Amino acid sequence: MALTNVQRILFRAPPSTRHIVGKALQATLGPKPQKPAPFPYKEKDYTMLNSLFDKTTSRFDENSKLIVLEGPVGIGKTAVGHQLADLLGMHFMPDITMDAYYINDYGYDMRKLDPQLPINCRSFDEKNFLENPEHFNAASFQIIKYKLRYAHYIDAIAHLLNTGEGVIIERSPYSDFAFLEAMYKCKYVSKAAREMYYILYKHAMPDLLHPHLVVYLDAPVPRLLDLVKERKLPHEVNSKAMNTKYLETMDSELKYKFLRDISNRSEVLVYDWSEGGDAEIIVEDLERLDIDNYDENDPKIQDWSYSREQYWADVRMKYTNCKEDLMSNFNVPLVDAPELLISGEEAEVLTHAWFKAEGNTHAEGYDPKYHSFTELLFKTKAKKGWSPVS
Repeated sequence: MALTNVQRILFRAPPSTRHIVGKALQATLGPKPQKPAPFPYKEKDYTMLNSLFDKTTSRFDENSKLIVLEGPVGIGKTAVGHQLADLLGMHFMPDITMDAYYINDYGYDMRKLDPQLPINCRSFDEKNFLENPEHFNAASFQIIKYKLRYAHYIDAIAHLLNTGEGVIIERSPYSDFAFLEAMYKCKYVSKAAREMYYILYKHAMPDLLHPHLVVYLDAPVPRLLDLVKERKLPHEVNSKAMNTKYLETMDSELKYKFLRDISNRSEVLVYDWSEGGDAEIIVEDLERLDIDNYDENDPKIQDWSYSREQYWADVRMKYTNCKEDLMSNFNVPLVDAPELLISGEEAEVLTHAWFKAEGNTHAEGYDPKYHSFTELLFKTKAKKGWSPVS
């Protein structure tokens, strides 16, 4: 499997930083230096006072990297992601699905509400799109997916900065536009909806940090169609969306726009994965990468190069404490695309049903059905986090 289009990016960490190291190689080098315990960022904010004692770079090592795993649909990224994470001792985050949107914190699936709702307000997830890509809700589905990937990516950055553990994340908001372009080319979404998507995209993306590395698994479209048949999933095999035109457009957008643009800011490794491959080969290539020879003004290191510890603390506070503020980038009125709007009457029905559903009647952590009186009596604050439907 040939390595192509290798770009370089530097993660400015302490001087002892080496190349990325797999667990097998690390075993020959001896134990790693002791690091502080991970900061409980999911439960607590990282404050200015914390920054005086809890230094962000104290947890960094050679594997404190953010790696994005990309490629066409159905090529096996999730399996490879798990393998890489195991071989490198990193944290793997699979691509987020609409389950994160529809299943609330108490496990109730909001899709059960569909019989109560107007047609245009009913759930629409990945399976629905594959079965009926020309549906009225296709555009809003893709915008919600983009929003979920954006939030997921913020979580990946927060995890790295608060634990020092490297993160491998499947898909990223940087490549999400390829889905939208494929949908537009196949006339699943309107020109107006496409324009609204890019308003959000341009508004939100400047607030993110580019990944250190992108690993791209490639395969030609005919092979992707064969893989769909081999998986034998009815909603994929009989899908109206998974056609040659849709897949070819996505392939073109990923290779000739996404990879071109991201290579200016991140390292890119591309593999032919038509017949699968060995994740250990990817690890060996990562271990060979020379990531220490960049000029300090090189754009490839801008997002991860800070000269003072306090600057690292500022970045860490942003992604740990301010997720809701970052997600406010999506608070843009989408009024020019009819398929992104529902009537006031329909919105009222949806809102009433949604917030009367099991687990949605109280703020998370305060529902007496799931929490004892004593627990509620001594609770001082709501759970830290952001709701996809907030």
